[in-house]
Amino acid sequence: MCLGIPGQVVSMVEGYGDQLALVDVAGEHRKVNVGMLPEETFAPGDWVIIHMGFVVDKTDRAGADAAMAGLELMGRGRSTEDPP
Repeated sequence: MCLGIPGQVVSMVEGYGDQLALVDVAGEHRKVNVGMLPEETFAPGDWVIIHMGFVVDKTDRAGADAAMAGLELMGRGRSTEDPP
């Protein structure tokens, strides 16, 4: 399993072999490569999971929310009161 960040497709970027999408990731627009999923089509509004600049999965809003919840949970760490 890899660490994936959810994002929502804003648009496809012209050129680049139709392999780049502009994706909204927590309010920031980033260009990501969709070439690892050649069997998928992407359109504005689609939800994706990104790892190291590549889309590794196409998902829905619930999947994106679950991925973000997992990231937020990992970011909390352990409190000093939690046993090791």
